[in-house]
Amino acid sequence: MAASPVPGGGGAGAVHSSNAPSFAFDPGLEIRTRSVEQTLLPLVSQITTLINHKDNTKKSDKTLQAIQRVGQAVNVAVGRFVKVGEAIANENWDLKEEITIACIEAKQAGETIAALTDVAKLNHVESEGQITILTDKTGVVQAARLLLSSVTKVLLLADRVVIKQIVTSRNKVLTLAMLIVTSRNKILATMERLEKVQSFQEFVQIFSQFGNEMVEFAHLTGDRQNDLKDEKKKARMAVARTVLEKGTMMLLTASKTCLRHPSCDSAHKNKEGVFDRMRVALEKVIEIVTDCKPNGETDSSSSIFTGIKELKLNIEALRENLYFESKENLSAALEVILERVEDFTDSAYTSHEHRERILELSVQARTELQQFISMWMQAQSRKTKSAAEELELTMLKISHSLHELRKELHSTAMQLAADLLKFHADHAVLKALKVTGVEGNLEALAEYACKLSEQKEQLVETCRLLRHVSGTEPLEITCVHAEETFQVTGQQIISAAETLTLHPSSKIAKENLDVFCEAWESQISDMATLLREISDVFEGRRGEKYDHLSLPKPLKNNTNLKSLKPDKSDSEEQAKIAKLGLKLGLLTSDADCEIEKWEDQENEIVQHGRNMSRMAYSLYLFTRGEGPLKTSQDLIHFLEVFAAEGLKLTSSVQSFSKQLKDDDKLMLLLEINKLIPLCHQLQTITKTSLQSKVFLKVDKCITKIRSMMVLMVQLLSLCSKLLKKVENNRWVSSPNKDIMDGKI
Repeated sequence: MAASPVPGGGGAGAVHSSNAPSFAFDPGLEIRTRSVEQTLLPLVSQITTLINHKDNTKKSDKTLQAIQRVGQAVNVAVGRFVKVGEAIANENWDLKEEITIACIEAKQAGETIAALTDVAKLNHVESEGQITILTDKTGVVQAARLLLSSVTKVLLLADRVVIKQIVTSRNKVLTLAMLIVTSRNKILATMERLEKVQSFQEFVQIFSQFGNEMVEFAHLTGDRQNDLKDEKKKARMAVARTVLEKGTMMLLTASKTCLRHPSCDSAHKNKEGVFDRMRVALEKVIEIVTDCKPNGETDSSSSIFTGIKELKLNIEALRENLYFESKENLSAALEVILERVEDFTDSAYTSHEHRERILELSVQARTELQQFISMWMQAQSRKTKSAAEELELTMLKISHSLHELRKELHSTAMQLAADLLKFHADHAVLKALKVTGVEGNLEALAEYACKLSEQKEQLVETCRLLRHVSGTEPLEITCVHAEETFQVTGQQIISAAETLTLHPSSKIAKENLDVFCEAWESQISDMATLLREISDVFEGRRGEKYDHLSLPKPLKNNTNLKSLKPDKSDSEEQAKIAKLGLKLGLLTSDADCEIEKWEDQENEIVQHGRNMSRMAYSLYLFTRGEGPLKTSQDLIHFLEVFAAEGLKLTSSVQSFSKQLKDDDKLMLLLEINKLIPLCHQLQTITKTSLQSKVFLKVDKCITKIRSMMVLMVQLLSLCSKLLKKVENNRWVSSPNKDIMDGKI
């Protein structure tokens, strides 16, 4: 951009008067950004008004009062501006001296202008030979020149700060992207070694390395996901990270099964499916962080709801401007929507009543759009009030028809999904496959595999219909993920069940089938959550205000501490905190259930788990404005103790792992390696929070605590199973030893 005319002598800032000296900025300053220029213009206008007042020898009180108001307004505006400038200076030491000097000059100039325009200091009646400063204008012009020059300096320096921040932020993103790409390459190389490994001992060694690499990758991608502004990219990243997280355990058991049964085709097929999906997920992450065009990503415009929304906007625009959109485009857009509606009408799972209603509404929408187009064409020629009213009426009719169609499609998809989840809530087919596998019944396997395939097709098609009515791009991505997960996991469960049926006494084959069944059950649970979110969007509950919810305020004797309220203190943010707290409260119930299953309640693992559960419940109470946590210092202390308790738990579990065999030990250590980094991250938060100007984000802390609680519950469950296994092995080996020793 060329230098602005404002700082020079001939633009808006150059004011000449027959009785006043030339009014101009420092000619050495050049404004090269429009934002700086737009900020200066109001100030230039005020000062120009001040200097260009009429030079009457006698001024009325009204004129003097007006002059004073302008002078005071300039001074107040400069005072606010200087505060912002000083704050910028304190955060940017390399420019602090320059900005501070410019702020001091601006402040002095503003005060001078206020003093020179103060009515109390002016002589209303001039004495012989005496001229007031205001009448001469010299002082005001000099002060104005200094003011605008110093303000411009501050703005230009602030521009440099913004540019530096943009460059720093971009460099950070690029560096993180490079780290993620490097980490991905290491994981792919290790996965290739895992695929080719022949011995179990070698596998344990390589998988341990793989686990560490996956933890590092999870941290890097988590940081990038938090930085993403695009909700669509953030959702895609979350989906890819979920696949990798769940895939790691699948890869462990599937690989172990292959090593135990190297000649089993179904075991190899099962393992290959895991490797393939994890590779795809890794590539999706790279596409996001490098901003490459994703391969095979579903276009959001292909959803019916998106199409209806765009069509209604085009109809609205056509009403405002008769030449904005052609009638052919509107008809074509509706036909595309109705073509996608066939996904509902052609589905074997859509009820007869819903199908008939959808077809009826489709015909109605097509008819009313044609009527609207006909009225639109008449309105072009008639251009009368009656024609405009008729056009308005037909527009309302087509909008209503589209709304009713959208409502019916939503009802169809949601009812189908709810019925399906309810029907398969007991997971009877999965249980039957497990029993069939242990019994080695190949005939029953074929029967239940067919039933699972049918259930899979129902779920896949339901997810496809849900995507059409999801309402937002992130939810569409979640629907696609659910569809892919059911498709892939269904096949993997069948291959895992086949392996167990061929090797019914194999513990590792049974464990492998359990892992894939758990993944299926987890996706069913996620689908139930997805239904609630889609329903919230459709009914407009997203962003709903909950004024009755509030975070606790600091105690009076802790007024020096920051408030525990997050930066966004509105009720929407508080509702978000409350929702997170509720999820945390439910998790503490899960933890207590796992703790009750332990026979030895004095076990160190149980004690640390119980302590973490009680503390998490205190945090849940905090989100409701209750409980022992009242101030920021209370919360910081809580986080310190919770992180320490988490590390104590991992230490106890590590000690217990020494009693286990290699494969069980590896599985347990893999879970521990997920918890340890979270504990360290929590400790880092407590060390840096007091130094920061804005207190740490409460929602992020709750989310991290919740992640730790999920891992703690999993560890309690896993340790309980492994402990029973150790005790059973001891009981079995003890009689054998007695026989060998001749005692029995």
